[in-house]
Amino acid sequence: MNSLLQTAITAALQAGKAILDIYDDPASDFEIEHKADHSPLTIADRVSNEIILKQLKNTPYPVISEENKATAYAIRKQWQTVWIVDPLDGTKEFIKRNGEFTVNIALVYGGRPALGVIYIPVKKILYYGTIRNGAYRADHPEYSPDMDFDALENQARRLPLDREDPVYTVVASRSHMSSDTENFIDELKKEHGEVKLTSIGSSIKICLVAEGTADIYPRFASTMEWDTAAGHAIAKAAGKELYHQDGCTPLAYNKEDLLNPWFIVK
Repeated sequence: MNSLLQTAITAALQAGKAILDIYDDPASDFEIEHKADHSPLTIADRVSNEIILKQLKNTPYPVISEENKATAYAIRKQWQTVWIVDPLDGTKEFIKRNGEFTVNIALVYGGRPALGVIYIPVKKILYYGTIRNGAYRADHPEYSPDMDFDALENQARRLPLDREDPVYTVVASRSHMSSDTENFIDELKKEHGEVKLTSIGSSIKICLVAEGTADIYPRFASTMEWDTAAGHAIAKAAGKELYHQDGCTPLAYNKEDLLNPWFIVK
């Protein structure tokens, strides 16, 4: 396992542990604020971001994070290799206490995802992958300052996993189901007959397609690069792809506008 992947995994697990400490504290009110776009921000977002930035500063690459001050594109466009981070993806799910939130860390090279790590703190499930070496799922990893990465690799399962349910499965957002998405699903029903719909929050949706539990994830609503970069890397390493709505053009990263187009994961 290469050192950059080890660093990203360590950061994700350490941040996930800190998030869970806040999540499980019955006295915590999460210190909820609202950003300029009206999206929520909690103390867990801030603590996670600080932990991840501290880990990633040991690498030679700059960081784009949802919780960092925006860097001008005149500077960013010179970044051939860059980390893209969402320290707590699914803040609304965190506030609802439904467990469907993640830590997302990606390394992007030349606008394309090269490495991705997603950790689900409540379920203690870690997804990681590189384009060169494939994608994996590890259950119940534990953060330690001296991580045993050999043990982690030995227990991890390569994606996609074996699948028992043959029914064509669509995964969709729990918080952002749109009429366009519903129309797209109706067309899939015409094509595939029986279609099962799974609704879940955060980047877990991309992970379900990457691991083969779901067949497709249409997202016809607003997302940002940090919402998808890590999942894109993992999905691509598992033989899947994140396409524009046209179904053939892969998403790109570190664009002038960090807003994603509508996309399909398959």
